Amino acid sequence: MSTNCLQDSARRRMQVIADFQFGQGAGLALFPEGCEAILSRTGRVRQISLEGNRLATVRAMDGRLTLGIEGALRLLSCLTPPAYRVTAAADVAEFVRTGKNTFAKHVIAADPGIRAGDEVMVVDDQDHLLATGSALLSGEEMLFFNYGVAVKVRQGR
Repeated sequence: MSTNCLQDSARRRMQVIADFQFGQGAGLALFPEGCEAILSRTGRVRQISLEGNRLATVRAMDGRLTLGIEGALRLLSCLTPPAYRVTAAADVAEFVRTGKNTFAKHVIAADPGIRAGDEVMVVDDQDHLLATGSALLSGEEMLFFNYGVAVKVRQGR
C-alpha cells in the first residue's frame, strides 16, 4: 500500500460516491482539498484521510464508504437533521461512545430514510456524535422494534 496526495480525479470520484450515498453536497464536505489516499496494491483507493485522520474507507465488496469519526463529524455539520442519524437514549450514550452496539429499544429517533445496510451516525439528543456504524434495521423498524441490534457500531468516539 502507498500513500499519495489524492489526485483531483480520484478525489472527484470519491466525492461522487459520497454524494450518491449521503446526498448532494456530502462529497465536497467530506473530501476537501488536501486529502490523502491509501492505495491498494492494484492502485485503487482504499482509505481517505486528512491530516492523518481517517475520513472514510472504501469497501472493496461494493465500493461504498464506511465513515471514520472525522468523516462523520464533517458529514454531521453539512447534513440537516435527521439525515443518516440515529438518536440514542441518554442512559446508553456512554456505552455507544465506547463502541458498543445500539439496540432498538434505546433508539429515540431515526431518519425514516435509513435502510438496512446504510452507513449511519449515532448521536445523542443534542446531536453530538457518539459513534458511526452500519444500520441493521430501517429507520422505521428501529423505532417500532423493542429488541435486537439497530446499529452495529463500527467506531465509537
